Amino acid sequence: MKKLIKKARNAIWPGVLILLYHRVAELSPDPQLLGVRPSRFLEHLEVCRKVADVISLRSLVKWLGRPRIRRPGIVITFDDGYSDNLHSAKPLMERLEIPATVFVSTGFIGNDRELWWDELERIFLGSQPLPEILSLEIDGVHREWRLAAQRGKQGNHLRASQEWNVLDRDDPSERHSIYRILCRTFGSLPEKERQRLMGKLRTWAGVGSSGRSTHRLLSGQEIADLAAGGLVEVGAHTVTHPVLSTLSEEEQRKEIRDSKSALENILGRGVGSFSYPFGLLHDYSADTVSIVKDAGFDCACANYPGVARPGADLFQLPRMVVRDWEGGEFERRLRDWFGM
Repeated sequence: MKKLIKKARNAIWPGVLILLYHRVAELSPDPQLLGVRPSRFLEHLEVCRKVADVISLRSLVKWLGRPRIRRPGIVITFDDGYSDNLHSAKPLMERLEIPATVFVSTGFIGNDRELWWDELERIFLGSQPLPEILSLEIDGVHREWRLAAQRGKQGNHLRASQEWNVLDRDDPSERHSIYRILCRTFGSLPEKERQRLMGKLRTWAGVGSSGRSTHRLLSGQEIADLAAGGLVEVGAHTVTHPVLSTLSEEEQRKEIRDSKSALENILGRGVGSFSYPFGLLHDYSADTVSIVKDAGFDCACANYPGVARPGADLFQLPRMVVRDWEGGEFERRLRDWFGM
């Protein structure tokens, strides 16, 4: 009965799926499951054209005010602003003339720092040996971990790291456990405190602050190149990628408005779309939504599952996270999400 109701509703209002990607790259390890291999991304694009009309986010905003649409629709979005969005994803989208929106965190423009979760991965899941004891004071609480048990097991650690991700229930080493704990903790910390702790970790691990070229974020020129031609829209994703609900209204306003201004200065035109970092319902608040509206955005994307239909809240648009699935699995999931 539920399937029949779903099919009847889809016949009247097919709806639009907004897909959430992060990277188009070969990543190993990929503990956050952010990467989709270029060959598979091309398969995804071909499946999208087969299953639905692929439209821009700007077109979706207009469509949501209309009562009907002939076919299901798909919107492609990327969060964070990795450089492979330009160098790997855009050429494939140009080949098939498929539009997308890339949401950029502007605090990383013009420097070679990695995003903090990538830096944690570089330190804990990389090949370099680490000291036996890690001591940190986080939020006034002293934490200590011992890594001595990993001595002599470097090969095992590296093999485990290639396949392991944060959805796995078990941690194959203490390094994986620490990585998981710090990822969970760092997301809600103020940026200054997070950077203080990252500095402590770099010193402890004996690594520099310069990031890997494979994990680089877009430069100002690359953002302009990404938007050139009009196929790709650039949207704002805050300055430092914080959990907005943990900030004061004034801090949220600065993160949101400053990211918009930075991108508009680069592009020489208005920026109308926004996405909430992390994007789950507890990662932003009603105040956040009001600030985004007041900042002059036309829409905002969240990160909870759903199909966008007429009457949807333009400032809390649902999105479906996409993983590195082969084309057949991706098509099966799309049809399931649409209720086909």
